[in-house]
Amino acid sequence: MTSDSPILDNETFGHASTRAASFRIASTLRIILFTIAAIFFALHFLHLNADFPNHSPWVDWSKYTDEGWYGDAAIRHYLLGHWYLKGDFNPAVVLPVWPALELLVFRFTGVSPTAARALTLCVFAFTLFVFYRLIDLYTRTSTSGSSLAAPLAVLLLCVSPFFYVFERMAILEPLLIALTALALLTASHLHPLTFRGGATWISSAAKFLPSIALGLLLPAMILTKTTAIFLIPAIAYMVWARAGYRFHSAIRLAILPSAMAIILWLAYLLLFVRPHYLDDYRYLFSANGYTGIELEPYSTVILNTISDGLWMGHVLYPLFFVVFALALFWKPRLFSNPLVPSLLLWTGGYFAFLAYHNNLQPRYYLVAAAPITVLVALGIDSFRQSSLNESTHRVFISNIIATLVVLAIIIPDAFTQLDFVLHPEYTFLAAANAIKRIIVADPTHPSLVLSISGSDLTLMTGLPSIDDDFGTMELVDRVAKYHPGWYVAWNELDDDKMDALTPLYHVQRVAAFPAMDDPDRNLLILYRLDPATRTPEVRTHKLTTPKPLITKLGQQPSTEQLEH
Repeated sequence: MTSDSPILDNETFGHASTRAASFRIASTLRIILFTIAAIFFALHFLHLNADFPNHSPWVDWSKYTDEGWYGDAAIRHYLLGHWYLKGDFNPAVVLPVWPALELLVFRFTGVSPTAARALTLCVFAFTLFVFYRLIDLYTRTSTSGSSLAAPLAVLLLCVSPFFYVFERMAILEPLLIALTALALLTASHLHPLTFRGGATWISSAAKFLPSIALGLLLPAMILTKTTAIFLIPAIAYMVWARAGYRFHSAIRLAILPSAMAIILWLAYLLLFVRPHYLDDYRYLFSANGYTGIELEPYSTVILNTISDGLWMGHVLYPLFFVVFALALFWKPRLFSNPLVPSLLLWTGGYFAFLAYHNNLQPRYYLVAAAPITVLVALGIDSFRQSSLNESTHRVFISNIIATLVVLAIIIPDAFTQLDFVLHPEYTFLAAANAIKRIIVADPTHPSLVLSISGSDLTLMTGLPSIDDDFGTMELVDRVAKYHPGWYVAWNELDDDKMDALTPLYHVQRVAAFPAMDDPDRNLLILYRLDPATRTPEVRTHKLTTPKPLITKLGQQPSTEQLEH
């Protein structure tokens, strides 16, 4: 018995020394990962006025319109003193959160793409912080060394060229990701509605703060982008996990934030929208309410939806399915981490929206790419840590494999992102400024611009604009009401636009400027709208109606009457 003790002691000491060495290595790696992530995140702030990278893998028309559209209320309020333009496209009626944030920034910086995109990057930084806290909360352990999941997730998000191009755009998706991640973190700290005797008012109120915060976050998500409704199941699961997977306890946790969210949303709809802006509210849903899922066989739609996920990364995205399969059949304990099922519901919920909508634009995948990236980081770190109680040889092998997998992701991503950073182009901004110079130099025409990219032009130049495609008024009525002096089109003048303009204007092509890279939208054409002169009426001698031939019985008409 005593002769075996030294062997047991040596084995125990060996495992302890292995864990201690792994902990030291992990701590060093955390610093390295965060340092690299910080460097790549800082690169995001370079060349904020540059084009969306031309000839990139992501052909997305949001680069022509969305930054202006969804910030239009803030842009107009700052430049013109009012946020609403009757009959035009007013998406802020339905989605007010992002333009409200932009307006706060514009108060200090003025209107510019740099200010709007810098705000988006600040939102991205907040997202990174929230994901770090969320991952750290659910991977903190005292027995298996220091987890690398949080710094690894931050690194993958910062190095990704997919996140680089879309997190630098002033669009809605980055804010939706941030609010959803914050909602998951908040749901992880909920407390039931109980009042214990002897508890101070401050301590009781502090327990309600997460519930109040979640009650504010849920309507904020919907008022940022209505597709947030597909993310509610992920938050609901986190509430259920917080309640110990007990239904009645989960109801107690959810009742306050749910009631707050419903009341706030209804108050906004009934007190603000319904009395003043109901037509605009309905219009946005009618303009986006179509579904393309019925246009093709369901199998084709689902296959396209899944396969286009490769936009996220040609290594990262397939690795997500590998991690999922390994967790399902080899390491099912990974699903015991509440964050994993919640992120899977986030991913699945948004893929359900993508399939239903069947308008597979790359930017829509950004909302699903965030949880997928975090799940990959969690999977890699989980499989790495599963060998820490094994022999030193197995620990070494598992760490080598994990390192190679991470390098396979970040090396091509880093080179692609660096290529974007080192080769910026400014074709859209140059075209916008050239258009502004022509318009400002002609005082005989109003400076109001009609264009589908008008809001983006306003963001870049300050020129007032109205949309030529979306709006509650018909285009011909909108043109007659606001009398634009200029029309800006991409590549050609469409027949329906010409039909709306010709009754009031002679359309004269003035200039054209190459911009961006899409074959259908790579030439920005400026037209001057000269008021049409009415054809004068030709005055002719008015013929008098002859008097009726009135004669008495037996009387013959006079000569004058017969002449008529």
